[in-house]
Amino acid sequence: MLDVSGLSAGYDKLQVLHEVDLTVPDGQLLAVIGANGAGKSTLLRALSGLLRPTAGRVMLAGRDLTGLAAEAIAAAGLAHVPENRLVFPSLTVSDNLALGGWTRRRSGTAAARRAHVLELFPRLATRLDQPAGTLSGGEQQMVAIGRGLMAEPKVLVLDEPSLGLAPRLVAEIFAALAQLKTEHDLAIVLVEQNVRAAFRVADEVVVMDRGRVVATGSPDALVGDDRVRSAYLGGNYSTATS
Repeated sequence: MLDVSGLSAGYDKLQVLHEVDLTVPDGQLLAVIGANGAGKSTLLRALSGLLRPTAGRVMLAGRDLTGLAAEAIAAAGLAHVPENRLVFPSLTVSDNLALGGWTRRRSGTAAARRAHVLELFPRLATRLDQPAGTLSGGEQQMVAIGRGLMAEPKVLVLDEPSLGLAPRLVAEIFAALAQLKTEHDLAIVLVEQNVRAAFRVADEVVVMDRGRVVATGSPDALVGDDRVRSAYLGGNYSTATS
């Protein structure tokens, strides 16, 4: 579904991404890990059109999205859930969800899409008329993901969805991501500092360092890489016991 080749991008004269390649088929989750400053958030911004690439191609279902405006990329089927959630705090949960579906407003499926979001995150059903800014951090993250899903995306990209959340809420959100990729055949790109949680749901993992991909493989394969295990997982980590 998503095929990225030779993607480079940066800010002014500072190049951050260097020829990044990645592929995410339907129904699979790609986790992107790396230290702070590795270029992970810049990668997502380049994918979603918030940052114009300087080289390379972004293909979605065979369509070239490279260089398109963010709203055109969203309409084509790539939804970006940003870091720190960025809900509209004064608007209700219901209105936040409705805004997420703006690019699909003529499709006549808004009610079904909202029902799907509320099935995925049942606690939002009792908070639809509540201003999103009054919700807990975990509930706001659910709103942010739900807002992205309202656009009926082919690909969902998420930036640090577990940031600042209690472990119980992290577990709920990652369970929802696992459900989305398997039951709804959604392609997902997940940037995540909670590497252990990411490894539990990922089909493939990309390790970035200084804007470059330095390792790619399944979670099981990368657990066997001493550099990855010691840097991100701890020496005793095993997917069999996680």
